[in-house]
This record gives sequence, C-alpha cells and structure tokens, in this order.
Amino acid sequence: MLTAGQILQLIRNGACRTRKELIEHTGLSRSTITDRVDRLIDAGYIHESGVASSGGGRPPSVLDVDAGRRLILVADLGATHARVALTDLAARTLAEERTEMRIELGPEAVLSWVRQTFQRMLDRAGRMPDDVCGVGIDVPGSVDQASGRVIRSFLMPGWDDYPVGEAIAATYGVPILVENDANAMALGEWWSRWRGSDALLLVKVSTGIGTGIIFDGRIYRGVEDAAGNIGHVRLNEDDDRVCTCGSRGCVASLASGHALAGDLGVGTSRDVVRLVQAGDPAAISRVQEAGRTLGVVLATAISLLNPAVLVLAGDMAETGEHYLTGIREIVYRRSLPYTTRNLEIATGALGERAAIVGMAVIVMEHVLSAASVDAALTAEPDAVG
Repeated sequence: MLTAGQILQLIRNGACRTRKELIEHTGLSRSTITDRVDRLIDAGYIHESGVASSGGGRPPSVLDVDAGRRLILVADLGATHARVALTDLAARTLAEERTEMRIELGPEAVLSWVRQTFQRMLDRAGRMPDDVCGVGIDVPGSVDQASGRVIRSFLMPGWDDYPVGEAIAATYGVPILVENDANAMALGEWWSRWRGSDALLLVKVSTGIGTGIIFDGRIYRGVEDAAGNIGHVRLNEDDDRVCTCGSRGCVASLASGHALAGDLGVGTSRDVVRLVQAGDPAAISRVQEAGRTLGVVLATAISLLNPAVLVLAGDMAETGEHYLTGIREIVYRRSLPYTTRNLEIATGALGERAAIVGMAVIVMEHVLSAASVDAALTAEPDAVG
C-alpha cells in the first residue's frame, strides 16, 4: 500500500492533481486517500491551491506542494567567494547575499559568516529558524555524504575532515546536506535548462578545475565521492609547474584560472577574465591554449560517458568563446564523430548562481522525498523537515 510520502510524489510529478485522480490512479479506497492527503496537508507538505474542472457536481480541489510554508537555506563556498540564499520549498530564491571571502581563512571564520548571514536573511524576511526545513552547503572539495565532512581539498587548508554539517546543525535541527561545488553547479544547470537531457557533464574552471556529472537527473559521485576530479589528471609529468596537489603536470597546473593568472602575471582568475574582456592578445591566446589543454581530458570523458551536454562554468566561462573554443577544437578532433554528433557544448546558463540553485534543488529533493516525508510524519506529524 502506498505511503503518504509516495502519494506526495504523485502530486509533485503531476500524475495526480486531485483526490479523485489519486483514487483512480492508485486503486486505494477513498478513506485511505483522504487519510494520506489530510496528513500531508496538516504537516505542511501540500495545500489546496484551487479547483479543477468538473463534468458535473462540485469541482474537486487541486492539490499542490505548499512551497511557501517552509524555507531552505543554502550556501555556495568558493575558493575566493561566499554566496548564501534563502529559498522556498520549490527552490525559488527569496533573498541572496554575496561577499568576497577566501576559503583558506578556515572553517570557523567562513561558517561563522554563513550562520550570521542566514540569520540576517531570516530576520529581513520576518521568518523564524523553525521555518527552515533544510540547509545545503557546497564546498570546492570532495565530501563524505554520510557525515557531511570535507574529505579532501587542495584549495581548502584546514578543512580536511572538518564536520561542516555538524557546525550548522548546532543552529538548525534539520537535515544539513554538504556537497561538492561542481556537483551542485551541474545539478543547477541541468535543472534550469537541460532537464530533458539524460546525461550532462559540467566542468568548472575558476581557481581550480572540477567536474560534475548528472545521469538521469542525479549526481554521479563515484565509490569514494571523488568522481569528477579531472583537474588532477597528469598530462605532462616533465612540466616544472607544481599543482596544488603536489604533483607535476596536472591539468589544473596547466589550464586552471590559478595557472593562467600566474602565467599572465595577475592575481586571480577574475583578473584573467578582465584581461580577456579588455581584448589583451596575450591573455586571449593563453586562455585558448588552456581550453585546448583541458579539451584533451574532456575528449576522453566525452568518449567514456557520451553525455548530451558539456557545460563550461566558473570564471573561464566569462571569457566569451575563447576558453570554450579551445575545448571544442580538441573535443571534436579527438572524439569519434558519432559520440559528438548530438553533443551540445555551451557555457552555463546560470553563471555564478549555478551552485546556489543546485544546492536548493538538492535540499528540496531530499526534504520532499518519499522516505524523508514518511520518516518526518512518523517522528513529528505536524512539521515539514
């Protein structure tokens, strides 16, 4: 027999919009459907949002997710920035703040700012911490999904094995989800523009290089939560440049924003973007070369995964077509024609907001999943999350 959580999924995906449709679709009795629906309404998961057309008699009430009753808090922590947002339960942004902040300041300083900004946004919205049903945070490193701890990151000194989830859970007694930033960006882009694609590969090129992989609407993380670490594939071990991981000849040491900044004598990947946008010939040439270098590894990934979409995100996506041109040149040259004939290679549609959108979707899908809903109804029947 279907649970209340499973009934919610039928309402969410549009299979059933009314109690009558639920009865017809599931074959359950009217009393059982009434019980399941009433529990979902009382707990704040759904509400009656109007009436459907009727062939006669009283029009049936339309059931829909009550997206405004509860809130989601999300934070996107990059190597040199932090962005936080308040969203509703449909992952729609209600408020957002961004600041320049280096993640190497350490977890205490960075997460203190996140907690303060979360509270400031709630205060401005006139909402309480109890209205929050889930929190999501992405970081530029690999994450243990079960514990919410950073496993490893070469851009985050002092963060290894740090309990990010626990640090936030002390303030909010709700699910705290911690994710890799490229994974969050990939899901955000897929959700916003490419939901019709079965497979999407996103490569983020900013200070470092990371990759997010989406199969059938889900993040592929690999056995050790380390899928997508193409920035540390070694292309030339004889190269003198040392990568942040300590090795020589990694893709990141040759084609990342940090590497480009060093070669061009500027401070950050954002400075590289400014040079390219100003038409600097040396910067444009070096950026295109970096795109070709990364394209060597991406050609292998395309041949292996055969995605429908390859998305360039991060700072280098803002160089116009220059970095992307280098990627396209090598991917098409080194891949079999039938693996790329329907491949779309594009820059991201969401820009630097991709991770925020992706984290909101991750939390939304977790909180509204059948398993989470049924567990919450059992533990606390009158509250979402």
